[in-house]
Amino acid sequence: MERVPILKIGDILLVSIQIDMEDQVALRLQEDLADRIVATGCHGVIIDISALDIVDSFVGRTLATIASISKVLDADTVVVGMRPAVAITLVELGLSLPGIRTALNVELGMALLERERGDDSDGDEKEDEDDTGTSAVITS
Repeated sequence: MERVPILKIGDILLVSIQIDMEDQVALRLQEDLADRIVATGCHGVIIDISALDIVDSFVGRTLATIASISKVLDADTVVVGMRPAVAITLVELGLSLPGIRTALNVELGMALLERERGDDSDGDEKEDEDDTGTSAVITS
């Protein structure tokens, strides 16, 4: 059985699904990812589904379960690269994917996780982005 690789980039685990998500592969990914979150202590998970043409109801529910497991293990999940047809299918199936945030690509997903982690910190510093997309650190 094929496995989906899980890469560690800083404090984030990146899962890039490049194979057909058969049910057994999805279940194996769920277990492997939970193990890697615990082993690495990462606080963010990005699941890149840009190579998937189709997401059925089982895979959609598995993604929601992965996000729930990750949250319990103190890691936020962002799904990136969702194609319009996949989004339409998920909505038509009635899958709201609770606990999953989405971003258009990996770069935006990483920025989202970094921004959220920054908001959760107890420090006095906040990152503020102006209209030009330039970030600045504001101290109070």
